[in-house]
Amino acid sequence: MGLFANLYIGTSGLQSSQEALNMVAHNVTNADTEGYTRQQVSYGTREYNRLSNSTVGVSMRQTGLGVYITEVRQVRDRFVDASYRNQAGRQGFYNESYSAIEEIEGIFGEMDGPTFENSMNSLQTALAELAKEPTSEVKQAMVVQYANSFVEAAQNVYSDLSNYQDKLNQRVQGAVDQINALGKEIYDLNLKIRKIATSGIENPNDLYDQRNLALDKLGQLVNITYREDSFGNILVKVENHDFVTMNTVNQMACQAEDDETVGEPGFYNVFWTDAATVEARDEQGNIVKYDQNTVRNNPNTDPPTVATGAVYNWELPISSKLDTDVGTLKGLLLARGDHRGNFTDLASEETYAKVSDSVLMNVMAEFDGLVHNAVTAMNDVLREAAESVDPAFGYLRDENGNIIQMFERISCDEYRADGSHVDEDLPQTIVDPNNQKKTYYAGDNTTWFTTANLVVNEQLQRYPTKLGLKLPDGSEDGGNATAEKLRDVFQNEDYLLNPTLANKTSLRRYYANFVAQIANSGNVYQNLKDNQDLTVEAIEANRQGSIGVATDEELANMVKFQNAYNASSRFINVIDECIEHIINTLGS
Repeated sequence: MGLFANLYIGTSGLQSSQEALNMVAHNVTNADTEGYTRQQVSYGTREYNRLSNSTVGVSMRQTGLGVYITEVRQVRDRFVDASYRNQAGRQGFYNESYSAIEEIEGIFGEMDGPTFENSMNSLQTALAELAKEPTSEVKQAMVVQYANSFVEAAQNVYSDLSNYQDKLNQRVQGAVDQINALGKEIYDLNLKIRKIATSGIENPNDLYDQRNLALDKLGQLVNITYREDSFGNILVKVENHDFVTMNTVNQMACQAEDDETVGEPGFYNVFWTDAATVEARDEQGNIVKYDQNTVRNNPNTDPPTVATGAVYNWELPISSKLDTDVGTLKGLLLARGDHRGNFTDLASEETYAKVSDSVLMNVMAEFDGLVHNAVTAMNDVLREAAESVDPAFGYLRDENGNIIQMFERISCDEYRADGSHVDEDLPQTIVDPNNQKKTYYAGDNTTWFTTANLVVNEQLQRYPTKLGLKLPDGSEDGGNATAEKLRDVFQNEDYLLNPTLANKTSLRRYYANFVAQIANSGNVYQNLKDNQDLTVEAIEANRQGSIGVATDEELANMVKFQNAYNASSRFINVIDECIEHIINTLGS
């Protein structure tokens, strides 16, 4: 090989070392860039120049033509990436559950001193004082006053729980929008990567980083699986449904429940637009069906009443083994629930099972059960006392002969659990949380209480003396012991916190057990969250060991490639001196 050819060998060394130094500079510059993956160079030898085809020698007589960089590759472990995204999704799920418990604890205010409990204790004290002097106008006024405070405190708590449900509902919409945006980003990056990667000239590593970061964020929001096809596309499934394909993004959409559906009006259901058939009412009130293309082009068709293609199968139990506890979106939906929980959810184990997994619905149902039990029991005592005396005497009755009740419903309209309207003139039999069948009339505003639909009798608020427990003969109601029965309402052990428990308790213990259950749930979710945080941190630390940029290591590489550059430079200088010597010698 001639000396001039050797110059090309030295030049290849200079170029390769310079590109390697540029790669080191790129790594150091992006050391703190979110989602950046450390890059490495792979060297390869150029084709050899064969000098002889003789087979006599031990080896072929050939010389090298230099070195070149075959690839600038990323250092990633796809199995660690998949594990991180799955565990990060589980972390997001339990973070939402724990945040809901924290919010509930704040609403009840037990950390800053009792709030609702004060109103309940005050009402118990007032009833105990009334039992001592049933005909005392002062004691009667105290009972009415504290009954009103009890209702207001209960409604404040229930309203705060409902408002938090609404906040979670709005976050559902935001999460769906973010998921769709990430899906579109991954799809667009697939197009860009495909154009560059198929050329075979270079690897689009920075685009790979952006796509991997989008997958990391998507994995926190929903349960994903993915694979790379032969064209370099990442094809993503969410909850085993095609999300990002080679040709499109199958987006999610939110459908708000309306008054004719089973769930709470305004609560979002999440469904796939490519798998949905929606029935809605047109301007004339007729039911019309929209096919998949219409739904896809108009995902927020209003007002939809039925939508298929649900993202989640809520029949499956929440379990890490089944991977059904993954994703912030699912955590939001589960914590929020699908309706406002109330005492009817405690009617049986079957109905309770529909709310037990939801942090908010479970708390709302059991809290409403407490209020319902208290006001119903007090009203029942007054009703029984009034019915035990001839109506002609007007005992515990108003001027129209109606029984005076301590509590009434604000509205008389009633709906069944399935959303159908209850006919006001027909009796409705339900099983209350104490497993006692009771017949109610929808038009009777003194029964079927929920916290949100409750008020103290307006007549008693104006004239507390109408509660006067004085029998027709002018004596105190001692024989029927009505005042004592009112006092014992909070002490009788007749109630279950929920249908899964066997031991009945008093209303006083009911609330204590209720708060203890919230605290226990908080501890459970905190432990799950903390353990999941540690798991994700450990996987991320392992992952960063591969993809993270270590400044010390990069400085060492910089010195190595600089020395290689200098060596190539000295090689070129030697060849140059040889050529100069030959030219000068021949010239002389």
